[in-house]
Order: sequence, then structure tokens, then C-alpha cells
Amino acid sequence: MGSMILPLKKLHRLLYRFSISFIFYLQWPLINYASKKPSRYPLLNRLRKICAAFSSTTTGIFYKIQYEQPIDWSRTYIVCPNHTSNLDIMSVSKALKNTFCFMGKHELLDNPLLGIFFRSIDIPVNRESKMSSYKAFKQTGERLAQGTSVVIFPEGTISKDYPPQLQEFKNGPFRLAIELKIPILPVTSLDTWKVMWDSGSVYGSRPGICHIFVHKPIETAHMTVEDADLLKDEVYKVIKQKLDENEHR
Repeated sequence: MGSMILPLKKLHRLLYRFSISFIFYLQWPLINYASKKPSRYPLLNRLRKICAAFSSTTTGIFYKIQYEQPIDWSRTYIVCPNHTSNLDIMSVSKALKNTFCFMGKHELLDNPLLGIFFRSIDIPVNRESKMSSYKAFKQTGERLAQGTSVVIFPEGTISKDYPPQLQEFKNGPFRLAIELKIPILPVTSLDTWKVMWDSGSVYGSRPGICHIFVHKPIETAHMTVEDADLLKDEVYKVIKQKLDENEHR
């Protein structure tokens, strides 16, 4: 049965990639226009959400967002989701209701679809380079000061294990949150990997519902930089507990 299903899942992945490419290039004039000035970045976010909505409609991949409590979207956050799928960009884009950007690996600068976002609204980082990391986190601080929330995947990459396991978190986003007194907004992607793990290149993808849980913000105003490890552990525990609860349902 598995050998019969895999070709269909590979075909579905091609359909998903086509749908994303189609809506991206259909919107290209607007995306290019919105990428030219920071004042137009909210429009760039809306266009990103349209990409997510279009791909959902055409491929049957939907996102069900649950919020632990109402979120004050007038505030700025460092958003910390776990990372199991390329779909996480779409799911987080749908979950957030304020102006936001992503921090991601510098290789995305050369991506034919995501490159324009990482040359404008989003923040590329080469974690192998201390200078690149410094520049990225300096840019992150500037975005936060301007009222733009920043999405940072604290694992740094997608787990190479299948099923994916929650990996150790990096310190960067938590230290930055404390230094700037910005609350952390944890987000748990519960089962996105079941619809598409990583890029889908190995197991393809399929129609389905991705369940996303947005936790209540964790305040950092009372913390000092010495609390960065404690904050990191707290956010890890919050996400891990939600994953464990979902697994044992």
C-alpha cells in the first residue's frame, strides 16, 4: 500500500509547488512593488497570506489555528515556533495578525520564491559566521524597535529524524528578547509534518489539516540576561508539553 501511495504524495507535492509558484508570479508586480520600501512591508505580509490561502484552496492543505488566550496584536513579539515543515512559514503567516518578518538561513536569498522576501522584509543569517549572526540580530533589534514582530525558529533547522523530534533551542532569540524587553510568543506546530515533512522531497505531501497552537506570551521585562537559559528552557517546555499532549490523545 505504501508503495502505491508514495507516488501520489509526490504528485501532490508537485501540485503544491506549482500552486505556490503560480500565485507568486501572478502577484509578482505587487510583491516587487511592496518590497521596495519598509512602509509597504505590511502589504508584503498580506500578499504572503494570499499565497498561503491560495495554496490551501488548490491543494487541500488547511491550517486550524487555536489561541490559548486572545493576543494583543498591537504589541511586538519575538515569535518562537517549532520547525518540522516548509509549511511552517505559511501556518505562522496565517496565525499572526500584526506586522511580522522571518529570520531564516542565508541560502534563502537565492530561493526563486522566498529570495525577494529575504532581500527586503525578512532577515537572512549565516549561523556559521559570527559577523553574519551579529548583523542579523542587530537588524532584528531594529525591526523590533520599529514595531515589527520577528519570527525566529529556535531550533535553527528542521529535524532530520522522521518522525521529527523537538531539537535543542539556540540561545539567541531569548537573550535578545530579554535585552529588548520584548515578550516571547511560543507557537506549536502539532502535526504539520504529517502533511509535509521538511520540503516534502522524501515522502511528498498530502491534503490535510495542520493544527497550530499559539500560546500566551511570556513576558521578559522583569528578566536579566542571566535568565536567558531559564527563558529558553521555559519556552522549550511549553512547546514540548503541547507536543506530548497531542501525541497521547
